[in-house]
Amino acid sequence: MTSPISGISMGMPGITDVTGVAGAASAAAPRSVSGDGGFAAVLTGSIDSLNAVQGNADALALQAATGDLQDAHDYMIASTEARLATDTVVTLKNSAVAAFTEIMRMQI
Repeated sequence: MTSPISGISMGMPGITDVTGVAGAASAAAPRSVSGDGGFAAVLTGSIDSLNAVQGNADALALQAATGDLQDAHDYMIASTEARLATDTVVTLKNSAVAAFTEIMRMQI
């Protein structure tokens, strides 16, 4: 069964290669938390992608303001992508902070 939103890509590394519940059982080994594929690399890549998406939206907004933009739909699409990417990164950040807070409350 395919997901109706499987074709949507926000250009955020680490987010687009999630395989779902069925793919979790077939995973060979969990990734290491340190090194190239760690959480910090995913977070850094997500922030870099967010900056690129927002930069593209800003450039198109400037073109729209100066009258150089050929198609207004391009700006609306880029603006929506930037908003969704920002919401995703903020949600991930909030979840990470909540998880860290919960870990710090644990008694050992």
